[in-house]
Amino acid sequence: MYSLEKATKPTIYFIGVTTTKSSIMKVFPKWAARIGLDAVIKGIDIEIHANPGVYREVVDFIKNDPLSMGALVTTHKIDLYNAAKDMFDYLDPYAQMFGELSSISKRDGRLRGHAKDPISSGLSMEAFIPEGFWEKHGGEVFIMGAGGSARAISAYLLDKKKGQNIPSRIIVSNRSEPRLIEIKKLINEINPEVPAEYHLAREHEVNDRILEKVKEYSLIVNATGLGKDRPGSPLTDACNFPKNSLVWELNYRGDLRFMHQALEQKDEKNLYVEDGWIYFIHGWTLVIAEVFDMDIKGELFKEFERAAEEVRTDK
Repeated sequence: MYSLEKATKPTIYFIGVTTTKSSIMKVFPKWAARIGLDAVIKGIDIEIHANPGVYREVVDFIKNDPLSMGALVTTHKIDLYNAAKDMFDYLDPYAQMFGELSSISKRDGRLRGHAKDPISSGLSMEAFIPEGFWEKHGGEVFIMGAGGSARAISAYLLDKKKGQNIPSRIIVSNRSEPRLIEIKKLINEINPEVPAEYHLAREHEVNDRILEKVKEYSLIVNATGLGKDRPGSPLTDACNFPKNSLVWELNYRGDLRFMHQALEQKDEKNLYVEDGWIYFIHGWTLVIAEVFDMDIKGELFKEFERAAEEVRTDK
């Protein structure tokens, strides 16, 4: 459960579910030390799909506490936006388009909300999806989960500016129907010409059956949160990944069952398996830059990446 206490020095918050387990609690002090930033990080743990009043209380606290500088939001990006969007003085175009926010900051007395996932997910995918992959192979993308990360990934992959280098089909599954309806609306706005399917998948076996029909040279994404805050995978151990495909586990901590399922088939199916580590780094550096009004690019980003890797290696 969260507690909100008046900050005694500049503070950035991590609004999540199991924040004490996150590597950012060890990484942020290293980053702050490297740039001479006198600030601390604190976690605010909120249960998944909490009462809207909880989100409003947290936003109100950050807005009115002088040394509370801002926050990164994970898991609650959509729920917090829906509950508290009227409390912000500025919401960036991505936040309004995606109906979510991952960054809370203050500038000149104004509370600002940003959706950084469309940028951080794109930077992350650029790091592991080969250039011209979709145009060359005609593969598909299957995203399990329809929350903020799934929306951001869909928007990046289906951007019309990419011309022919986009997936030949997008498939999204989710445990509840409302978010499927929302992501369908979004995808229709971004690129209605791409064939799309939306599946209600309350049982893992439904995802197994969908995966069985996905083409080779596709991208399979776990955007459900399963394997991090809650153990498990959206697939069963009987799942069958398509050959020559990219498999992206958005989590970097937890039991990572989805990633291990892919690794068990890696050699046989010639899979490339990526975890959520670089996504974690891009996500945090973008928000820290917003909260503390600085640039973290080029050599400084590489230095931050090396510092984060030290923490990961120490585990």
